[in-house]
Amino acid sequence: MITYDDVLAASKRIQGAVLRTPFLKSDALSRLTGAELYIKHDHLQATGAFKERGAANRIALLSEEERKRGVVAMSAGNHAQAVARHAMLAGIKATIVMPRHTPATKVTRTASWGAHVVLHGETLAEAAAEASRLEKEEGLFFIHPYDDPAVMAGQGTMALEMLEDVPDLDALVVATGGGGLIAGSTVVARHLHPECKVYGVEVEHYAAFAQVLAGQEIKVGGPTIAEGIAVRDIGQNPLAVLKALEVPVLVVSEHAVESAIAAYVENAKQVTEGAGAASLAAVLSFPEHFRGKKVGISICGANIDPRILANTLMRCLLRDGRLLRLVLEMPDRPGMLAEVSKRIGELGGNILEVSHHRLFSSPSVQDAQLEVMIEARDAAHGEAIEASLAEVFVLRRL
Repeated sequence: MITYDDVLAASKRIQGAVLRTPFLKSDALSRLTGAELYIKHDHLQATGAFKERGAANRIALLSEEERKRGVVAMSAGNHAQAVARHAMLAGIKATIVMPRHTPATKVTRTASWGAHVVLHGETLAEAAAEASRLEKEEGLFFIHPYDDPAVMAGQGTMALEMLEDVPDLDALVVATGGGGLIAGSTVVARHLHPECKVYGVEVEHYAAFAQVLAGQEIKVGGPTIAEGIAVRDIGQNPLAVLKALEVPVLVVSEHAVESAIAAYVENAKQVTEGAGAASLAAVLSFPEHFRGKKVGISICGANIDPRILANTLMRCLLRDGRLLRLVLEMPDRPGMLAEVSKRIGELGGNILEVSHHRLFSSPSVQDAQLEVMIEARDAAHGEAIEASLAEVFVLRRL
């Protein structure tokens, strides 16, 4: 098991190669969650994620012979970029294996750091198998994204900085994929501030640590917006740390992660990927653990595809009732569109989109069907608009 001294040595080793990022209190998110919430802005790293810490430490420890061989890594994106960047800075050849459906943003950015990118397999496990094959056949040095003590120690430097900046935290909430970050963070917290409770966070479709710690068989899979922590084969070294130090792991829903992404954008004015929003999702989903306490979380990654971000924000607006998608059945006669517009406008709603159907969708040739998207201030405002329209028209929500 890694020690606090390992993390301290890693911190000195990577100084200058990795940013010491801000750890700031968020008044807006504190009001939203009921906790005194501090955010570590590790998405400000050059590659947009905390993974630089572990990659920089692991590469700094390579022997001259290992450097000459070159390195290979497998990753859904952030570890890939981190290894690519620090290999480039060290003048080392890097090959990165990524699952075929990795977001395009992460693939192109990894290649931009000079790495040779190989897209292979549908899952991280299949990409790992290909990386293992390349390691053996081409003699490359494999840099594991989490099951490596040097990587774990490097990742732990984030918690080290957090507790140096705010020593009296009551809790740390850490996104948990393969376990490198949560393991390094827990070792640091137990040394510097044993009263600080450390929580891991997994998304519901990939709750491997929670399952193992509960004595269950690992059953994971399916789509998730938090692909950065969508791990089947968790690290055995991190697992040993979590078991020894009895770290609880919270499991959050897909909707909770989406809502956390939207909360960061609206309240903290920060962009984050799904994995980067997982810790906030946990604070929002389990308020009983954090209300009234001083809590540290991190935006540990912000490499989200712009289309996914846009769709996530729109989905959250729909769920929050600030966007209404209505279908109205109305008589096909003059003045009906004007009546709809008048009622929405009088209540302060904003019409974003209108689609008028006469020929095929309407139940009668005498009727028309109108699909309308309306922007409202909040759910109550949307309900008032809907009630006003229902006085005149038959309507349903889409």
